[in-house]
Amino acid sequence: MSATLVIMAAGLASRYGSAKQIEKVGPAGEILMEYTLYDAKKAGFDRFVIILPPGIKEEFRDLCGNRLEKELNVTYAVQDFGSLPEWFAVPEGRVKPYGTVACVLAARDSIRGEFAVLNADDYYGPGAFALMLAELGKLTDKTACMVAYRLKNTVSDFGTVTRGVCTLENGRMTAVTETSGIGRAEDGSIRSFDGSGEGRLLDRESAVSMNFWGFPAAALEDMERYQEAFLRSLAPGDLKSECLLPVMVGEKIREGSLTVNAVTTDDEWFGMTYKEDRATTAAMLRKLTEEGQYPAVLFP
Repeated sequence: MSATLVIMAAGLASRYGSAKQIEKVGPAGEILMEYTLYDAKKAGFDRFVIILPPGIKEEFRDLCGNRLEKELNVTYAVQDFGSLPEWFAVPEGRVKPYGTVACVLAARDSIRGEFAVLNADDYYGPGAFALMLAELGKLTDKTACMVAYRLKNTVSDFGTVTRGVCTLENGRMTAVTETSGIGRAEDGSIRSFDGSGEGRLLDRESAVSMNFWGFPAAALEDMERYQEAFLRSLAPGDLKSECLLPVMVGEKIREGSLTVNAVTTDDEWFGMTYKEDRATTAAMLRKLTEEGQYPAVLFP
């Protein structure tokens, strides 16, 4: 089965403070995305689309892209305001991209057939790619899929995060709630601190989305329609609102136009949300390499 992996690497990394997409964290100077590509290729993905912010494509290729292109079928896309519909006028002062739906649509000309999409700054674990590839083979035009993680395995030690908290029934996702301000309390519990000093207690075992979705090719047309409605709904001068994949999926589930198959992994997430996460991520990658899960050099 031929399958495309779309990697979203176009965010501004405002909480991280620099271009984490090209931060060297592996034992041989690899960026985190290289581990995603290695694991996905091993699982059976054979096409890769990397979505970058404006202005770093050549730097990315000099850093690792030229090496990757020797072994992988890699295509690049850029998420900028030029990839939005021509009728939409970006308000003066807007810097922030328009979210993950807009990010995927920036690459629509490079996507063929069923595709998976995920973040560049998260480590998903090799098992997740095998699970996703199996689910992609089951999709219809009105079916999507996702790999869910346990909430307790996805929280940063250095600040709060946003997660799509999912409700799963009989292998299907019936709802997803985008929840921000998630962090560890002093007593070790996991809470959403968005709007409350003490925080709202969350179930540690809850399934959460890490933006690892699988879609049929027909979903691109649905995304275009959804993005158009989103952009038309914005107030004049809106500088922050984003069109997000979990929100779109949740709305389509509620209206009955989409079924989402879900598989849960117990793999532990780590990633690059905050600058302080870098040392932890580097230590984990070094440990996995020493244990033999990864070769000393991923892509020579």
